[in-house]
Amino acid sequence: MPAMPELELERAECDLTLPAMNGLRRGRTTGSCATAAVKAALYLLLSGERRARVEVTLPDLRHYLLVPVREVAWIAEGGVRAEVLKDGGDDPDSTHGATIFAEVRRNDCHELRFFAGDGVGTATRPGLRVAVGEPAINPVPRRMMRQALVEVMTELWPRETLPGFDLTIGCENGAEIARKTFNPRLGIVGGISILGTSGIVEPMSMASWVASIEVYVRVALAGGAPMVAYLPGKIGREYARDALGLPEARTVQIANFLGAALDFTEQALKEEGRSLDALWLAGHPGKLAKTLDGVWDTHSSKSGMAMAGVARVAAQCGFAPHLVQEIENANTVEAAMDRIKHESGARALWIEIERRIGQLAQARVPSARRVEVRLFDLAGNALGVDA
Repeated sequence: MPAMPELELERAECDLTLPAMNGLRRGRTTGSCATAAVKAALYLLLSGERRARVEVTLPDLRHYLLVPVREVAWIAEGGVRAEVLKDGGDDPDSTHGATIFAEVRRNDCHELRFFAGDGVGTATRPGLRVAVGEPAINPVPRRMMRQALVEVMTELWPRETLPGFDLTIGCENGAEIARKTFNPRLGIVGGISILGTSGIVEPMSMASWVASIEVYVRVALAGGAPMVAYLPGKIGREYARDALGLPEARTVQIANFLGAALDFTEQALKEEGRSLDALWLAGHPGKLAKTLDGVWDTHSSKSGMAMAGVARVAAQCGFAPHLVQEIENANTVEAAMDRIKHESGARALWIEIERRIGQLAQARVPSARRVEVRLFDLAGNALGVDA
């Protein structure tokens, strides 16, 4: 492993006792919990110190969470096991209350290696964020754990190069919990995934969040705004800001509740007795393409996956039957996108899907003169109409 970089970061605590904008309590992702367990285990392994709580640096490197550690103890073969309780805040999360654990041991490979412990799944199909055969520990949590190792080493052995460690991440009863998720359908077997892109669970998938969306919609439309953008997640935010030139106040992160957001928009425009020049929908097709099947609440507990709708449009666009079948059978939309990205009709397909989503959405918002849709992959690359 490479020598340790110097850390000169000014960080501030992210206080989860402060409510989110919608008044709900935020939580810690499985990635943050696993990182806390790794860090606690490292302290005992390298210094003999048992810590009741640890600081977990968030992916922005500017903030940290103070995470309580339930237990940390020596185990067989010179390893250490630490446990952290998952707290999902007010979000209805299947892993809320679960015990996330890390077992940490030295290795002679001078590498940081990741393994799936009991209750954490293994990827068996392409199209996921990790390679086939790898533990279902997504890239951002892996970076967080590497960062935790750097911090512990900098504190304890500042002039040493990083030694090798094996990190085994698990979840008690994870196999049972995973049955309530899409993991079996995605080709992740044996348990849950260790997830998170920000380290924090934002309570977006709640009935009370739906009510708050109306407030955000009305704020975005205030002052006779001619154009607004609705984003299911973070993908599309840069497009709204840079390509459309929209200030943050004119964008609304609608989570899974596209239908509710559109209905609130129509209601507000009617009350104002005006029309909207343009409504933009920007995001990943994993959520937005579900509208092709008449799905307007895109939470996984309320809907299936979007591949069937994409496959249906592909067939109508003249894709070969075997490609249509591969799209429909893909374990994720991302996998379907990857399969057809080199096909000559791929961009035309996504343009047609954008057009159809816009047409369906405009039927719910007739007071919008036009609804434009832009679809992006997980890396933010435009799929259809060029950004």
